[in-house]
Formats: sequence, C-alpha cells, structure tokens
Amino acid sequence: MNDHIVQCFDPVALIGGGYLGKRDLELVLKRSTMLVAADGGATAALRAGIVPDAVIGDFDSLPPSDAARIPQDRLHLVSEQDSTDFDKALSAIDAPLVLAVGFLGARVDHQLAALTTLAVNAFRPCILIGSEEIIFHAPPRLELALSAGDVVSLFPMAPVTGCSTGLEWPIDGLAFAPDQRVGTSNRATGVVTLDMDKPGMLVIVPRSALDIVIQALGHTGACTA
Repeated sequence: MNDHIVQCFDPVALIGGGYLGKRDLELVLKRSTMLVAADGGATAALRAGIVPDAVIGDFDSLPPSDAARIPQDRLHLVSEQDSTDFDKALSAIDAPLVLAVGFLGARVDHQLAALTTLAVNAFRPCILIGSEEIIFHAPPRLELALSAGDVVSLFPMAPVTGCSTGLEWPIDGLAFAPDQRVGTSNRATGVVTLDMDKPGMLVIVPRSALDIVIQALGHTGACTA
C-alpha cells in the first residue's frame, strides 16, 4: 500500500508556517506544479491568495476559519505528535524534489528541527530556501556548476567522509562529524563535485544558485494528490 498523500513527477513546492520572504512563494511556484502546505503554512498561502493543493499536518496551527476555506479533500490529518509539521509533510510527498519555504529564518529551534528532518529524510531530495542561502542534503554524488568564489558550506549531521573537486579547500581524507569537524565557509573555484561515503552531509550554498541545485537534484513530470 502506498502511504504517500502527494505523488508528483515534477518538483513540489512546500510552504511552512515560519518566516516567509516577500518573493519566497513566487520563487518556488515558478519552479513547481503543486503547492503543499505543512499545517499552518496553509494560512500563509491563503494570505497570498493561493489555495494549497494539499495541507498535511496535525492542524494544531491551522485556524478553523482558514481550514474552512480549503476543500475538505485537500486536508490530510496526520495526528501523531512525534514529528514536526515539516517532517509529516515531507514524508507524505513522493516527488523528485521538494522546494521548501517558510521553515528558515524564524525560531532557531524550528530551524534546527528542519535540518534534522533533512538528515532523517536523506533519500527525499528537498531544498530549504532561506533569505540568503539554500540548504539540502548531499546525495552520494553531486555536481554543481557554481561560480568561482561562491560560498560552499558543508555541515555534517552524522559522521561522514568524502572527496571533492572544485573547492578551495578539498575535503578528501577529512572525517566530518557535528561534534568535531565541520566545513563551513569553503569556496568554489568553479564546478564543484562531491562524493560522500554515506548520508549525513548538508550543503549550504547561495540562494542565487537555486536553479543550479534544482538542475543537479530534480527532473519533471506530472502530479496527483
């Protein structure tokens, strides 16, 4: 039995209830064919004049008045309390790529939880979009056509090693771990490749590189919910 609520062959936009920049929603909608809201993220979508294609969560942060504006068949209750709204929504989406806004830039504890969700769902490609940077989990092999001087930060969520090309400070032979070595503020010298030995590495690059990352991680098709 398929437990996914949303199935799509195109990138899916996911909106949360946290900080949302003026152009964030427009940015992801131009690059996706569906909008999914994580619980209270539906309120932000409605304020922008958009009814989400699906709302997923325990609905503890979705006002009844807003829920009433959304067709009932688009409201998907996930009542368990052991995961965040972001985790609930991401786990329920079957898509080649999720573009997530409204999860960074507000409460630090929520941001840390979002990073944990990226690590836990390493096999679900997802880009968290912030005001200045984007964050995603590194696949086993990654090639990014970055420009020389672009900041590339690597933050391990578990012990992990790898090798690289195109970084000012190569990572070959380094043992990364969240309580030991991290790789913040590295810089691209051109096209960057990363080969990681196992899951656990988050990559942080400038927001301006979004389309480069999408090209590296995603592809296109059609959607259902």
